[in-house]
Amino acid sequence: MDWLLEAKKRKDTMLSELQELVAIPSVLSDETTPTAPFGKDVKQALDWFLEKGRQHGYSVKNVADMAGHLEIGQGEELLGILGHVDVVPAGEGWTKDPFGGEIHDGRLYGRGAIDDKGPTIAAWTALNMLKDAGVEFNKRIRLIIGTDEESGFRCVERYFETEEMPAMAFAPDADFPIINAEKGIASLVFSTFSMHEDAILESFIAGHRTNMVPDKATAILNGQLAEWQEEFRAFCAKHQVTGVVEQHNGSTELTVKGKSAHAMEPEDGINAGILLALFLKDRLEGDGQKFVAFVADTFYQDSRGRKLGLDFSDEQSGDTTFNAGIIRFEKSKTATINVSMRYSVSYPFAEKMAAYQLEDFVLEVVSNSPPHYVEENDPLIKTLQNAYEKQTGETAELIAIGGGTYARVLDKGVAFGMLFPGEPDLAHQADEFVDIDNLIKATAIYAEAIYQLACKK
Repeated sequence: MDWLLEAKKRKDTMLSELQELVAIPSVLSDETTPTAPFGKDVKQALDWFLEKGRQHGYSVKNVADMAGHLEIGQGEELLGILGHVDVVPAGEGWTKDPFGGEIHDGRLYGRGAIDDKGPTIAAWTALNMLKDAGVEFNKRIRLIIGTDEESGFRCVERYFETEEMPAMAFAPDADFPIINAEKGIASLVFSTFSMHEDAILESFIAGHRTNMVPDKATAILNGQLAEWQEEFRAFCAKHQVTGVVEQHNGSTELTVKGKSAHAMEPEDGINAGILLALFLKDRLEGDGQKFVAFVADTFYQDSRGRKLGLDFSDEQSGDTTFNAGIIRFEKSKTATINVSMRYSVSYPFAEKMAAYQLEDFVLEVVSNSPPHYVEENDPLIKTLQNAYEKQTGETAELIAIGGGTYARVLDKGVAFGMLFPGEPDLAHQADEFVDIDNLIKATAIYAEAIYQLACKK
């Protein structure tokens, strides 16, 4: 079967379905109900996929309105394919409608286009290609749809409380060729207390998600501070970011606009919070000064934790990284920096955390997801390598990432595409897109992989 040719025939359907899915703004919401635990829009995206499964004759199951699956095939063993339909907030700086699914120059734009609605549509299309070709399955295959991948994996944790663990699985939610190593992901909070009523700094806000580099930061300060304004503009120009100054009844509001990026590589973005702290650190006093100085001195030009003394690197997975994703200060209340730490596979996490001490700030480990690793000689790895190489003609190298995919919740699973080598990665950034030709090529790769893993030859 020529899977690439078959995928090309389905191009229009794929794009139409992806546009429908991108149009649903499935961002985690605080406005929840018992049947929409992560918000109505997230639930709508899950329902969209489950209804597609019903229409195409799959066995469909909704699990606690947090996840679901579409199943086809027969056999004792289960092959899992795990995608997610939740997305991070759109953020600033888009030149296209983030939920418009606009097509320009061979790209489809929208939040979730590459993370992870586009790849999930590719896997869904691949399954339909196999089904329509009448192949005979020797395994059951489940396309498992999650809805909380961007905010803690509660969806798949709940799913696997009651549902079967696949014998093997892959998640189309990262890079090709094959990711067999995922770094550990820990959420750290550095906190201190602000008790001085006479501080210049009233509040400082940057970021909303630890897994995104903050693209906007705002500080409110007492006084008109006219002498700072020209210095602020010069500072922003030097660092090639946008700065805004506003006056409000005896107070001054400073805003820095940076560039968002995925927390797994903070240096791909420009952290607006760190830059604003850097500007303020020599202009404040008291608790406000201690806070911004800690942010600037600890994280400016250092995403590797060297200044914290927590840096580490290994051959399997590379550097440990730190993203100061949520930065908050409110006078007379607790001041915090929430950090996403992506640590190397062999990182001595417990030892490092136990030994860490800081005079003015308390460190709390809020959550910790250990690293995930599948040996390079595992039959799953070998089969996926064969499928990739057959469809692309290129060597299927194994790689490690700092991002976390559903692979880490599996007994045996890896991340498998769909960002190709050399492609720009705009996941969690403005103007996120999927390359349409690569969407089609990925669909052919997934069809080949499923055929080799779960079909009688």
